[in-house]
Amino acid sequence: MNGRLSPWRLGATLYMPAVRSDIVDAILHNKISGLRSLVICLEDAVSDADLPQALHNLQQILNVLNAEQRANGNAQWPLVFIRPRNSEMGAWLVENLNLSAIDGFVLPKFTADSLPLWWQILEPSHLCMMPTLETEEVFDVVAMRELALTLQNHACRERVIALRIGGNDLMNVLSLRRSRHFTLYDSPMGYTIKMLVAVFASRDFALTAPVCEHIDDQQIMDQELALDIAHGLVGKTAIHPSQIGKIQEMLMVSASDQADAFRILNSSQAVFKSQGAMCEPATHRRWAAAILARAQEYGIAPDTRSDGALMLVT
Repeated sequence: MNGRLSPWRLGATLYMPAVRSDIVDAILHNKISGLRSLVICLEDAVSDADLPQALHNLQQILNVLNAEQRANGNAQWPLVFIRPRNSEMGAWLVENLNLSAIDGFVLPKFTADSLPLWWQILEPSHLCMMPTLETEEVFDVVAMRELALTLQNHACRERVIALRIGGNDLMNVLSLRRSRHFTLYDSPMGYTIKMLVAVFASRDFALTAPVCEHIDDQQIMDQELALDIAHGLVGKTAIHPSQIGKIQEMLMVSASDQADAFRILNSSQAVFKSQGAMCEPATHRRWAAAILARAQEYGIAPDTRSDGALMLVT
């Protein structure tokens, strides 16, 4: 996977329905400040009645993007993904449209059973994959372990940039909607996210956090983002441009974490004390590498930012 497709580049991933007329401006003309990745959605965000218009609009978007990519490249663009409705639509898109300017597909309702069909569609292409975990099987730790092992040993492994946790769909499976007064981690999704991190991150898969649908409640958003970072999630779905800056601010690295990371990766000591905590390179090396990868993309947080742990106190 090339450097452009590092999971740390995802940041706040904004979903935009394919019927929107401003998608090209968002990609090429910095219409949405700070945008690092977006998904042109043909699934939940588009009604059946609007699907013909969405597909027509997508074709027009691709015409512009492909021409711009040929002329000037895409190094300055956000990462661009398409979320098809299903595998049948995915196959149609690959067979009938020029997707040269697209980085990959977000795969809806992904399961081990759907992997062979998706790989048959995507293998001949350049497209990477972001499978979305959003079906009933996601609550089954055995099923998730089998899926992780399958992906780990499959030819598609190098194309999987990250796995997306579909929080709203998973809550729907439980006939629930997130509370307005608590983070997603205070719901059954708290266990689910912890389990998915344990199963997938232990096998070197990156995971992204579900959307926070309460757009105007900054306190809940801040608490949830701190927990996302504490769980090692590499980015978060955004449903409104106002969330982008907040998400990516939280992905900045504290100066103290950066200092610890450098010392851990460069120290010849087996164990040492730093800033009041034990550092043990043998067990902290992977954490340190992730911290420096994050810092390279998002920078160092100003000293005025509260520590993530403090933000969890209510």
